[in-house]
Amino acid sequence: MNMIPNRLCVVVAACIWPVMCWAVDDIQLPDGFRIEEYATVPNARSLALGDKGTVFVSTRRGRTVFAIVAGSEGVETIELLEGLKSPNGIAFHDGDLYVAEIDRVTRYRDIESNLQQVPEAEVLDIDLPSEKHHGWRYIGFGPDGKLYITIGAPCNICEEEGFGQIIRMNADGSEREIFAEGIRNSVGITWHPQTGHLWFTDNGRDMLGDDIPPDELNYASEIGQHFGYPYCHAGEILDPKFGSGRDCSDYRPPARKLGAHVAPLGLKFYTGAMFPAEYQETLFIAEHGSWNRSKKVGYRIAMVRFENGIPVGVEAFAAGWLDNESVSGRPVDLLILRDGSMLVSDDHAGKLYRISYTEGQIQEQNL
Repeated sequence: MNMIPNRLCVVVAACIWPVMCWAVDDIQLPDGFRIEEYATVPNARSLALGDKGTVFVSTRRGRTVFAIVAGSEGVETIELLEGLKSPNGIAFHDGDLYVAEIDRVTRYRDIESNLQQVPEAEVLDIDLPSEKHHGWRYIGFGPDGKLYITIGAPCNICEEEGFGQIIRMNADGSEREIFAEGIRNSVGITWHPQTGHLWFTDNGRDMLGDDIPPDELNYASEIGQHFGYPYCHAGEILDPKFGSGRDCSDYRPPARKLGAHVAPLGLKFYTGAMFPAEYQETLFIAEHGSWNRSKKVGYRIAMVRFENGIPVGVEAFAAGWLDNESVSGRPVDLLILRDGSMLVSDDHAGKLYRISYTEGQIQEQNL
């Protein structure tokens, strides 16, 4: 068994929320916004929100899953699970917590009522590959109530059956199907609040140089679409190894090209009531940052504006984790809290940050 249900590790953060604690140095935001450290969570990766306001935090290298509970005395960090295998994927659905390791998905029933005595894991009957390269999963439940799981390619560039996909199934793992394919490595999925379309990031291939190919922002308008990998990148660049005899017009192009090697991961449409009206349904993307570029890029939260449902521009929303090639943080995932503020996970610093808007009408704080 990969958990110790009686183990409870509690850390009280160095601030009392909602009172503002110490500022995060050097992070630039638009006027009226502020960022604060919310909790310390080593290797913090994916985020999920429970019905009672519990924030669930996965890790990748840390092998653990945490729960963050906010109250009048501060925030409490509880270590729920330990000894897991790259438990990057996490989702909350109908009261239950779902955790995706590399080769399995487990479900923990009625989790918010059992934070101090975690129930026995139920292993879903889902066959997942065990390859570690791009093997960390991202999962989420769509508006159709189905569980979506990313399956990255087990390589930089290769043609392997059963990889480079987003699959979906019922909440119990039954009726599995391939929803989208031709996707190198997606570590972030979300759904448009109006259309219900699946939007996702994709990390482009390496070793073609500093500036190609662009990373991608994609959306799937229907089941069965192919997004080009490994034959075509960013809708227009044929792969030098696998692109021979192919035509990029045969594949679905990205909705928006992002910077090469910025490593876009988690993404969320803003649907809260705290930010100004012009931010409604703006898409925010956590850019984890480059590792194989001569000059680093990314390490920020990007913002995508839309006009008539079409993304028209990408700009920085929160930046400052990169300064003259020095890295202080790497954003991973985003979560909109019930009060309309936004949480950001950072696996480099081992932190959660909270971004809020303070100008204009004061919003009721309802975590």
